Amino acid sequence: MRMTRLKADDNQERAHYHCVSRVVDRRFALGDQEKEHFVQLMRAYEVFCGVQVVTFCILNNHFHVLVEVPRRPPTHLLPSDKELVRRVAFARCSYDATTLKIQLAAFRAEGSHAAAEELRERFFRRMWDVSWFIKLIKQRFSQWLNARCKRTGTLWEGRFRSVLIEGAGPALATIAAYIDLNPIRAGIVTDPKDYRWSGYGEAASGHKLARAGLQIAVHAKLGGRQVALKASMAEYRSFIFESGQEREPGRNGEKRRLGFTCEQIQEVLDKGGKLELEQALHCRVRYFCDGAVIGSRAFVESVFQSHRNGFGRKRDTGARTLRGINAPGLFTARDLRVRPLG
Repeated sequence: MRMTRLKADDNQERAHYHCVSRVVDRRFALGDQEKEHFVQLMRAYEVFCGVQVVTFCILNNHFHVLVEVPRRPPTHLLPSDKELVRRVAFARCSYDATTLKIQLAAFRAEGSHAAAEELRERFFRRMWDVSWFIKLIKQRFSQWLNARCKRTGTLWEGRFRSVLIEGAGPALATIAAYIDLNPIRAGIVTDPKDYRWSGYGEAASGHKLARAGLQIAVHAKLGGRQVALKASMAEYRSFIFESGQEREPGRNGEKRRLGFTCEQIQEVLDKGGKLELEQALHCRVRYFCDGAVIGSRAFVESVFQSHRNGFGRKRDTGARTLRGINAPGLFTARDLRVRPLG
């Protein structure tokens, strides 16, 4: 399969992407202040781009963002001049919001509505688009860090990677849990609520946008059934704890383990065994970053048919099972044969 950025079907109102990007050379360049600033930029461009972060996790040398991207609204539902200026001001874009407000007002007063729409379109091109959302965050963060540390050169290890995730059913909640379990797997905290630079950590502290994002994941997990915000938080906490169950100390003095090593997982696979999804979430599952598309068989097949030219000529179907993971109902577009886990 050629690595092109896959998009949801044109008939879908919203698409969901798991985006990952790493610091060049895997350097631990993101300390507490850097993570804090990254989250601030992410939230600012979330508003500007008109997307919604479902959850996220910022670690020392990379980040994960699970984002819901709606389709561009029809012309009559595009943001008003006032709303556009508000978004530009909130994100502190390079184009000054006050200047934008004055120029739009001048064009409207002159009756030059075509010129006003042309100016507005310069901003709309960067909205409702996952590529622009991540690109703007990474660019602004690099500029900030370079100025702060008096450094030059690239910060990020190439372009970000993204996987298209089905927004209905268990896939979305599974990826969300995988992201929020990163601090547990890394041994940073013992409870995901204690890691402040993550979606669940923010939500546990009462952040409204973070809670609204997790509600999207819970809504999908429950098959579209709506639950109140408080109930959705309890549902999600139960889900991530079930997904990330730790091993208690053994009777022979064995130390408690936060998860399996890649070698242990590979040994199980070599013996023909499979891991339960809860166990697999302890480890780095390549499908969740490199699978291109994750969802039900029907969802993966629909994306496959919509992007037929992006796959090899000999390929007849799109859906592939997740090797080494017992995840009923979940399929992927990429058949990862080499080290699918770890």
